[in-house]
This record gives sequence, structure tokens and C-alpha cells, in this order.
Amino acid sequence: KQDVLSSDIIILTITRCIAILYIYFQFQNLRQLGSKYILGIAGLFTIFSSFVFSTVVIHFLDKELTGLNEALPFFLLLIDLSRASALAKFALSSNSQDEVRENISRGMAILGPTFTLDALVECLVIGVGTMSGVRQLEIMCCFGCMSVLANYFVFMTFFPACVSLVLELSRESREGRPIWQLSHFARVLEEEENKPNPVTQRVKMIMSLGLVLVHAHSRWIAEPAAQNSTVENSVGLDENAPKRIEPNVSLWQFYLSRMTSMDIEQVITLGLALLLAVKYIFFEQAETESTLSLKNPITSPVMVQKKVSENCCRKQSGLLKNNQKSNSVEEALVPKGGNAEVIKPVLTESSTKATFVVGSCNPMETSFPNGREEEIEFPKEPRSIEECVRILGNAEKGARFLTDAEVISLVNAKHIPAYKLETLMETQERGVSIRRQILSKKLPEPSSLQYLPYRNYNYSLVMGACCENVIGYMPIPVGVAGPLFLDNKEFQVPMATTEGCLVASTNRGCRAIWLGGGASSRILADGMTRGPVVRMPTACQAAEVKAWLESLEGFKIMKEAFDSTSRFARLQKLLISLAGRNLYIRFQSGTGDAMGMNMISKGTEKALARLNEEFPDLQIIAISGNYCTDKKPAAINWIEGRGKSVVCEAVIPAKVVREVLKTTTEDIVEVNINKNLVGSAMAGSIGGYNAHAANIVTAIYIACGQDAAQNVGSSNCITLMERTGSTNEDLYISCTMPSIEIGTVGGGTNLLPQQACLQMLGVQGASQDNPGENARQLAKIVCATVMAGELSLMAALAAGHLVKSHMIHNRSKINLQDLQGTCTKKTA
Repeated sequence: KQDVLSSDIIILTITRCIAILYIYFQFQNLRQLGSKYILGIAGLFTIFSSFVFSTVVIHFLDKELTGLNEALPFFLLLIDLSRASALAKFALSSNSQDEVRENISRGMAILGPTFTLDALVECLVIGVGTMSGVRQLEIMCCFGCMSVLANYFVFMTFFPACVSLVLELSRESREGRPIWQLSHFARVLEEEENKPNPVTQRVKMIMSLGLVLVHAHSRWIAEPAAQNSTVENSVGLDENAPKRIEPNVSLWQFYLSRMTSMDIEQVITLGLALLLAVKYIFFEQAETESTLSLKNPITSPVMVQKKVSENCCRKQSGLLKNNQKSNSVEEALVPKGGNAEVIKPVLTESSTKATFVVGSCNPMETSFPNGREEEIEFPKEPRSIEECVRILGNAEKGARFLTDAEVISLVNAKHIPAYKLETLMETQERGVSIRRQILSKKLPEPSSLQYLPYRNYNYSLVMGACCENVIGYMPIPVGVAGPLFLDNKEFQVPMATTEGCLVASTNRGCRAIWLGGGASSRILADGMTRGPVVRMPTACQAAEVKAWLESLEGFKIMKEAFDSTSRFARLQKLLISLAGRNLYIRFQSGTGDAMGMNMISKGTEKALARLNEEFPDLQIIAISGNYCTDKKPAAINWIEGRGKSVVCEAVIPAKVVREVLKTTTEDIVEVNINKNLVGSAMAGSIGGYNAHAANIVTAIYIACGQDAAQNVGSSNCITLMERTGSTNEDLYISCTMPSIEIGTVGGGTNLLPQQACLQMLGVQGASQDNPGENARQLAKIVCATVMAGELSLMAALAAGHLVKSHMIHNRSKINLQDLQGTCTKKTA
């Protein structure tokens, strides 16, 4: 008996060690997804929840956990974390949280049937052991079946939700930026790669049917009387024995005694587990660990050729020369056959400073940022199209094993759509680089893109949101005007412009306002508009629709349909105009902190569908009938307002007018009347009763990620000036802007430089306390800055300084033909 017990202990210890090693290697495989932490947490959650589920099931069956200790290693051996890997691949190929949910759903639709069939086969195979008659084997097989079912239940329910939750929590708390985009899954996974082999599925189904027959014969035909006893024996209990063991010591005393009196096999098992855990956490290099930092920007590996011309005519920033040491060189992956030259893909460290580098002089040259290198050998001559297609479709290789020339050949052969380069390449920056190379050959001057930068930019925030067919980004100088003292708060206002004197002039106006005690502002209205055009068979029927929409009942029905599309959009009013049998309906709605065009368009579409139910003859011609009006001069925006309607005012003391603005109150008031009021009226201007509001609006819009084209309506402004004060020498100035179209979420506000400018003003993102407050505050800042610009320019006109200042400060003295280097090079 002692020998048998000793052999049992040895076998059980070996089994436990094998189970621990198996789990360790499973987690190592999960690291191929780019992170050993996110999926490690998900894997631990899966194991823990599966184990808890098994014990809970046993508890509710009112059975004792006898034998579970011996069955635990087999339980661990039955856990297959490759399922986590397969499903996580779908989630990690996403660019947004909405896409995460869609990809997880698609992954479950593809992988779910396979998991179900596998679980069924495993249960039937392991279940054969419960009919063996060997008590210990029956116990283990019983727990095995339960663990398989628990695993299946967790993977099909809890795990998808866990992955989605982890990726949702792994967002920049202030920037709302997803950080899960990992290097190995920059391109979208092909569904066919995860579809099961139909032959294997048929074999499993035939096996399942055979095992079902075996179980049916053994349990219900051969031994019908032994059915209940088998279940009892499988959990190791006698009917007369007590089903629960009452403890005679407290729980903490029990575990303390167990820890202080561990056997040698327990020490070996625990030691191995701790050793592997320490090795996994502290001593293993994770290639993409830095990309998952919650505080650093996303950086992706860039695959590039080392054949770079040393004598290129471009001049790079000195920062690019730093940090050239590679941290580690991984094992080279060499395709069979053929001569090869080394091309080194490089991983950019998150700690590396962002450098500004313009495009290469040589359009076919591919450069790379600094970082860790991984050598991959490529044939000197481009491979055939067929071979390149196979490499591209290989999940383990993909585009990083293709040279730029081979990718270009695939684009020319229509195997890769040019607009999908960022999606299909291992990094989006490489996709932009290849598009530049393709485009350069088609330009009159191949080196045209030489000074258009494209490196070190987070294109993941651009794709699907800001721009398509990207070939780089346009650097624009950003200045600051301030402090702007508005509503008892100081603001430093960022302005992106290439017009000299604009920031300096606005800054002078801000100083005058500050010395005068500051400006005050109020929001008069807040509502974005959309004006669709619909048609009825006759003008009389169109008039009936108009009357119905203007009735309380009609408005209530339309509002209910409109409001159902968003938690922010709330229909405020309808303005209806009729032209023949055409009906123009102007929907006005609040949109929170978003500028709101997409939001209100969605609500308008739903409301029109509801209107069509009331009037089946109604024909929807266009969702936008220019009755909004968006990005076009329109009196309706000037009269009715659009977006944020703001008024701002200030009083400038006579001393400040004389010493800072270098003019007199009388002169500046006279210029304002004859220029901004009479002059604009003579020109037939609509909303243009100002000196240069569009200058300030556009500069702030570009800096803060707004739609620059909306400066057309947003620049509607009337500037009024009059004499005030006890001596009638002080200056009262006001600016009224009825249609500032602005937002702090969505569109260009998701880009990091634009977010930085919004953070300067304290209005980045959505307001947590009062939805819409950040956008309203930004609109007030715009109006107050416009007033500062108006004040300074009108003073310059009154004093006759405008032409003189521009001739001095707004004329370039640089001979551009002789200039060498980048646009960021300092010039004397």
C-alpha cells in the first residue's frame, strides 16, 4: 500500500507540473498578440471563472469536493487558451470601440460553432471514462466533463464581454484614444483564416454520433438500473455517508496549518509555479509592451529598407540622430532560396522623442525612425505577383515580409486597393509612405513631396475620421494671443495662421481688454440646424404638410422620432418654408459638445421617415436642401442663428485707447461706423459688418480641430463701437456672432495636436458636469478673441498704421530659391 501511495504521489506531482507548464506555454502563445498583460488578465479571468463555476455547480448539486484536488491538474490541461487568442485577434484588429464590438460579434459567429462542436466531442470522449467502473477514473472524468462545459460556458459568455471591457478601459482617460491597436494586427484579419476545416468538422460530427450511441447503449439499454448509482459513485460518496464535512477548526487556521506543513510534492509544484510566474512577468521581453502604455502615444513598428542613400539632399533635424542604438536583435527570418539583402524593420520606442522629418528626396527611398531592429532578409529581385499574394495572405508573415517595390506591384496589379494601404500594411505610416512613392511617379516633378512631412504622426486617429488617401500632414505655425480676460477668467488663445501680424494684432487687443477690466459674454442660443427638401404632388398638399408640422401634434410626433436617435440631440424647433410643391424644413437641435452635423442629420433622417408615414405621397429629395445653411453665406443663419449665438462686450478706458491702441475714441468710432456699418451695407454684405472676424475664427478653428470651411457662417459678426463714460472718452465695443458652428468632440478634435490646443483653453473633450458647456465656452472665447482682433485692427486703421505695420512685419526677406533644408530649419 505504501508503494502504491508513493507512486500515486509521484504521478500526481508530475501531472501537476505538466499542467503548470502547459498553462505557462499557453500564456506564451498569447504574447504573440502583442501584449502579455491584457490577454494575460483575460486568461486568468477565464481560468478563475471556470474553476469557480465548476465548484459552484458541485456545491449546488450538494456534493462534496472529494477528488477535486487530484482532478485539478487534468482540469488545467483541458483549458485551451488558443480560443482566447482566436477571438482576441478579431477584437485587436479594430480601430474604434464600436468596431471592437462588431468584430467580437463576427468572431463569435465564426468561431462559436467550432467551439460548440469541440466541447461536445470532448465531453463525449471524456464521459466514456465514467462508465469504466474504476472509481478514481470515474471521479476524474466526471470533473473533466464539468470543466469542459464550464470552459465552454465562460468562453461563449463571459470572455467576449471581458475582452470588450478590458479594451474599453484601456483608453486614454483624457483623450478617449484607443490603445489596443497592436503591431501584428494592423491589417484586418481575413475571416476565411478562422473558418473550420469542413472535413475535420464532418469527422467530429460522425465521432459525436458514434459516442452518443455508445453512451445511450451503456446508460439506458445495457445498465438501466445502474443509472443513479453511477452518478453517486462518480463524485465519490456513499449514500449513507454524510454529504458535507463539518469543519472542526476555523478556515484561517486550516489554511495556515496547510501552508506550514506542506509536503515535498506541494513544495515542488508551488516552486515551479512561482518560478514560471516570475520569469513570465519580469524576465521576458514583450515586443509591443510599450504600445499598451496608458500614458504614452501609440507607436507602431515601421518596416523599412536599409538601402538608404547616404548623400540625400534633405536636411533632417538633429534630434533624428539620437537614440540610434538598437536594444535587441531578434532571430532573422530567412525565406528559402535566393540572394538576399538585409532590410531592417524597426520598432519605435515609446520613450523616443517625436522628431519632425520631411519626406525623402528620393521617392523610392524608404526611411525609418529610431528604435529596436529585427533583421529580415529579402531577395534582391522582386518576387512574382503570385508569391507576393501568398505572403500577404499568410497571417504569420503578411505585408512586413514584402518590400515596398513588391507592395507597389500588388497595387498596380489591383491585388491591393490603393485606398487600403494603411489597413493592409503592418503600420499605417508605411502605407502612407508607399502611397507617396506611387504618387511621385505620376507628378510633373517626382520630388514634389520632398518637403511634405509624413513621419512620426499617429495616423490611427486620422483613418475613418479626418482624411482619406493620406500622403502626409501640413505643419502650420501656431501662435498664442493672451491673456484674454473673459468672464473673470484668463485664457491663452492658440491661433494657427500663416498671416503675419495677425497674432500680434490680436494680442494687442487682448492687452487692451485686460487693462480695461476684461470682457463679458453670454450665449444667446445653442442649436445646430439641418434643412432637408421634400416634395408633395401638389402645392396645396405641401401646404397641408406645412400646417401639420407647425401644429403642436405634428411637432410632438416629429420631436419624438428625432430625439430617439441620440441622448444629446433634442429637437428645439422647426422652421418651414414652401416653394411651389417643394417644402424646406429647418430642424434645429442641441448637440451637446459636438458640432453636431452628423448627429442632427441622423435625427432628421428618422423624423422624415416618420413624416413619410403620415404622408405617404411625400418624396424626400435630399437630406440637405441648403436651407440649413452650411458653409455658404446665408441670411437665414444671420437672422435665425446656427450653432452657438454669442454676444461679447467690453469697455476700454480712454487712457488705454491712447497709450495701447495709439488712437482716440472719437476716431475709432468714426472708422467703425463708416467702414463696418455703412461700407458693408454699400457692398450688400450678409453678416459681414466687421473688420476681419474670419481671420481670427479661421486661425482658432485650424488650431483647435474645427471644420475650417465653416468659417463662412461662423464669421458672421457685427462690431459696434460707441463713446461712453463720464467724460464720453471711454470706448464701448461689442461683437455679436449669431452662427458660431463649433464643437469640442469629434472630427479634428480627436487629433493630438488639436487636443493640446483645446487643453490650453480648458475645453478639451466633452464636459462631464454639464454636456455642451465646453463647446459653449469655446464659442465665447472665439467671440471675445474676435473682439480683440477687431479692436486692434480698427485702431490701426484709425491711426493709419495698417499698411506700415504689414510692410514691416508681413513681408518675407528669404530667397526661397536659395533655401535648402526643411520647412522647420531656422533661418537667419
